Amino acid sequence: MKNNKKNILWFKEFDAKQVSLVGGKNASLGEMYQHLSKLGVNVPNGFALTTNAYRYFLRYNNLEKKIQNILKDLDVNNPKNLHQRGEKVRNLIENSSLPEDLKKSIAQYYYHLSHEYKMKEADVAVRTSATAEDLPGASFAGQYWTYLNIKGEKKLFWAIRHCFASLFTDRAIFYRATKGFSQLAIALSLGIQKMARSDLASSGIMFTLDTESGFPNVVLIESTYGLGEMIVQGEVNPDEFYVFKPTLAKGYRSIILKNLGTKERKFIYSKRGIKQVAVKIKDRLKFSLSDDDILTLARWGVLIEKHYSKLYKKWTPMDMEWAKDGRTKKLFIVQARPETIHGSKKITSYREYKIETKRKPLLTGVAVGNKIAQGQAHVILQSSHLREFQKGEILVTRMTNPDWVPVMKKAKAIITDEGGRACHAAIISRELGIPCVVGTEKATKIMKTGDDVTVDCTQGLNGRIFSGKINYQERKYNLKKIPNVTTKIMVNIGAPEAAFQTSFLPNDGVGLAREEFIIGEKIGIHPLALYHYKDLKDKQLKRKIARLTIEHKDKKEFFIKELAEGIAQIAAAFYPKPVIVRFSDFKTNEYAKLVGGELFEPKEDNPMLGWRGASRYYNKRFQPAFEMECEAMKRVRDIFGLKNVKLMIPFCRTVEEGKKVLKIMEKKGLKRGKDGLEVYVMCEIPSNVELINDFLDIFDGMSIGSNDLTQLTLGIDRDNASLQKIGDERNPAVKEMVSKVIATCRRRKKYVGICGQAPSDYPKFAEFLVEQGIQSISLNPDTVIKTILDLAKITKRKNEN
Repeated sequence: MKNNKKNILWFKEFDAKQVSLVGGKNASLGEMYQHLSKLGVNVPNGFALTTNAYRYFLRYNNLEKKIQNILKDLDVNNPKNLHQRGEKVRNLIENSSLPEDLKKSIAQYYYHLSHEYKMKEADVAVRTSATAEDLPGASFAGQYWTYLNIKGEKKLFWAIRHCFASLFTDRAIFYRATKGFSQLAIALSLGIQKMARSDLASSGIMFTLDTESGFPNVVLIESTYGLGEMIVQGEVNPDEFYVFKPTLAKGYRSIILKNLGTKERKFIYSKRGIKQVAVKIKDRLKFSLSDDDILTLARWGVLIEKHYSKLYKKWTPMDMEWAKDGRTKKLFIVQARPETIHGSKKITSYREYKIETKRKPLLTGVAVGNKIAQGQAHVILQSSHLREFQKGEILVTRMTNPDWVPVMKKAKAIITDEGGRACHAAIISRELGIPCVVGTEKATKIMKTGDDVTVDCTQGLNGRIFSGKINYQERKYNLKKIPNVTTKIMVNIGAPEAAFQTSFLPNDGVGLAREEFIIGEKIGIHPLALYHYKDLKDKQLKRKIARLTIEHKDKKEFFIKELAEGIAQIAAAFYPKPVIVRFSDFKTNEYAKLVGGELFEPKEDNPMLGWRGASRYYNKRFQPAFEMECEAMKRVRDIFGLKNVKLMIPFCRTVEEGKKVLKIMEKKGLKRGKDGLEVYVMCEIPSNVELINDFLDIFDGMSIGSNDLTQLTLGIDRDNASLQKIGDERNPAVKEMVSKVIATCRRRKKYVGICGQAPSDYPKFAEFLVEQGIQSISLNPDTVIKTILDLAKITKRKNEN
């Protein structure tokens, strides 16, 4: 077939250099089809109507002058004026005719594509591709229309005219005006691409970084049943997966997080195009992608990112759309573009937020961004009420769409019932730099216009909405100006959701990763209630556990999965730096508060000195729960490949206890020394100090728990506020013990660190630790920079003296 290079080109005939001819989206498809197909990345074939075809269409119908006349008195800040002008232009284009010779050429290409796929009339997607979109620094993606499941030349011609018209949607006109683009300077190309039958399987989006923090070492995949427009439009809460790139490259199955979405609806093919239908309950409770498919997509994502980074001669994280064909079971990448929020900037500053409340949030959802906003809520359910929205209010709605962008720009924050992190509200909020919480499910039902609210997106993925205005502090640091110190500065962390953002702090790894937050917040059920689930007699309790663990028939797997994924997020965030994970150290009263906990916990008068730490792990009653913790840690190291995880035993009263625990760990595949596994012990009991050499004979080092060590050295209940004036870590007896521990560990070439607030609260104590030669000081994230600055002053003062 004769190739009309002027108006139509096959994907194989152009690449990323020809944006002016085929637009950003098509240029990227051509680039992938030419260079990445040979590496195993599946890209459906197709062809592009070039910008020459679009301009030919305009000339043929004398449209440029007509459009100029319609837009000459355009006022983009007047919604009524904007809508009237946009509608006139769209009607003009939709009612114009395609030139006959162009129609003939399009038909020839279409039937050639149909023949390639052994079909009489192929089902194709008709997508717009503008000359200024999908480039680093610009984000026109989603501004124009797409038509799916187009069959036959008549419908194809109709879709082409309507796609041309979408260059002048209200939102596109507004966006160009605010970004400084001329309304007629941008030309449109169209991609006609064979569709994958994802209506029979699943589809979604993929990013080669964490979209909220900009953390670069993960691939984020969102997936739902049916056609991918459901995710893009924010009509569904999708499944979410994180794959860790560095260990994926080493051959590990490094899916470090799998969150099940509700996936209540899906788009499928119908005789009239596409339609929305409900997803069966049993399918909602299953992931819409297999692990093998997740890993395949992640590997493709890495390949695509590597290719484009080489192309643009800088790191270029990618934003992609994928689809799985339900008939062939094959995966396809159907779009790829550079990610435009984080990929175009380097992280040189760090914002630190401290919100001051113990209140429970009114609502929670998926956080977008890393800020806090306060203001009055304005609930809007219909677009006809958008004009009522005032600048500085907080927009509350079911879900936004591109027509809402002018109003979104006025909002201080956005809250939605529906959507995941790739929905329209999330994408625009990131671009505008405002906090957003999506997927709250019921914000529009329980919030009222005029309510004062605080929107908190500073806790990682966990977005929180509070009633009223909550006090908070904000600090901004220039990371380039943070001095280096000789003592290693590590962080204490418990919430996995905050790990990626926290990793940007100056640090040498994690000195204390606590399991308690993961068990208490993510799992929420006593591990023994899960272990003995089948034997539980309390039917009401059993129903509650069944509801909380609905995606798992094996309730033990629920515990192991959630704990493993929580630890994996922390370990991945700081990889390859060491991450010291402390096994659970709940007291009996804390364990009893978990669902089912009262069945398995004794009542103690002084839980602080009771059944906690190592004494639990080898106890026949609790040992099955500890073995589940061990299985989770083994998964983190052996399946996810996060060998930077070190393990630590808390509250180990005797050497004999330590030996018993190590024996159980070895039995569960966590042998000290194997594959570089180091096992530490918390030094928080005077016996740990007095028998330090015996403890160091069986452990690889110690982390000083200064809170408990002070409590037990001075006989002060650290929960009793009235006794705190007697003494703290600065007491000579405590310092004597700390000094002995540091000296002995150094002499025996064993790890020694400290995890606690004392070095931050008392600069003189920090100075003492440095003088004694402590290897590392591990701190809560909000005190890391403060402590580094304090230590730098100490070093400077010493050098001056």
